[in-house]
Amino acid sequence: MNDLPKTMKALVAYGNGDYRLETAYPVPECGEDDIIIKTEGCGICAGDLKCQHGAAMFWGDEKEAPWVKPPFIPGHEFVGRIVKMGSQVKGFSLGDRITADQIVPCGECRFCKSGRYWMCQPHSIFGFQNTNNGGMAEYVRYPKTSVISRVPEDMPLDQALLIEPYGCSKHAVDRAQIGNEDVVVISGAGTLGLGMITYARMKNPSKLISLDMADNRLEKAKEFGADITINPGREDVVQRILDMTDGYGCDIYIEATGHPSSVVQGLKMIRKLGRFVEFSVFGEPTTVDWSIIGDRKELDLLGSHLSPYCYPFVIENISNGNLKTEGVVSKTFSLEEWETAFDYATGKYGDFKVAITFA
Repeated sequence: MNDLPKTMKALVAYGNGDYRLETAYPVPECGEDDIIIKTEGCGICAGDLKCQHGAAMFWGDEKEAPWVKPPFIPGHEFVGRIVKMGSQVKGFSLGDRITADQIVPCGECRFCKSGRYWMCQPHSIFGFQNTNNGGMAEYVRYPKTSVISRVPEDMPLDQALLIEPYGCSKHAVDRAQIGNEDVVVISGAGTLGLGMITYARMKNPSKLISLDMADNRLEKAKEFGADITINPGREDVVQRILDMTDGYGCDIYIEATGHPSSVVQGLKMIRKLGRFVEFSVFGEPTTVDWSIIGDRKELDLLGSHLSPYCYPFVIENISNGNLKTEGVVSKTFSLEEWETAFDYATGKYGDFKVAITFA
């Protein structure tokens, strides 16, 4: 299919709070190094919601310049089939089912040249800038430097849509360097937290503990491999962790909620010389006693960003069932229903991952 339509349906962000469904938006042009896919589906990320709600980290404020470049098409958790390729594209065929890392590396900065492409200095990401539009549209362009992975033909769409978030989960858990004697606490059991739980289970820690304020999420975490689940809204979770570790605290704490209270909670419950991994995107600043990290506990404090080199493992282990996925994509909507989809993606109705799908 090399003759594409001229226009398509797309959700387009024109400005802060100005998101519009377009029915005749231009289909992306295919350069000689580009690939055009027809989108099968696109998951809705917490980052998409925070951007749509006007978070300053995207749209800027009196301290920071805007990061987004409207008009842009949101969405970075998408998968589709190749419908057009440039003359210089090698190794792919029309009809191939593919996905790509969230970031489109420049290939030229010091990070890219040293293999650390996920920290690319220009930092172009699908779904936030008009130079790399995202998956909430019928067609998407993959530029030359996209980090593309093949998606198995027999992988159901509800599993394929978890490749990107589970890739991020894997990177966070890898940063934690879990050993089989470690007591590991993962705070948050949404889609990313569940991905961390099912992957961390493969590391066989001494204790794998999941925290969340929602009981249905804790039930899913137990199903995915957590040894212990605790609701901090009903229990003193810090004291519980201290009690089960002879007063020392957990060895590893992975923060996956994006709520300031989870950071404070983690610093209280982690042992001296412990490892704290921060994954989340926050909607507001977090204030903590910074001396806990240095003078009082000498912690290893690590960040986790995106999903470098993770897709091949994630695709293989979703396919073979080692990474559990059942029930994570809990609702799908058409693009015309995007407002309802974004509402459900907040999780307030009990959903994990919500996605937009295309016929």
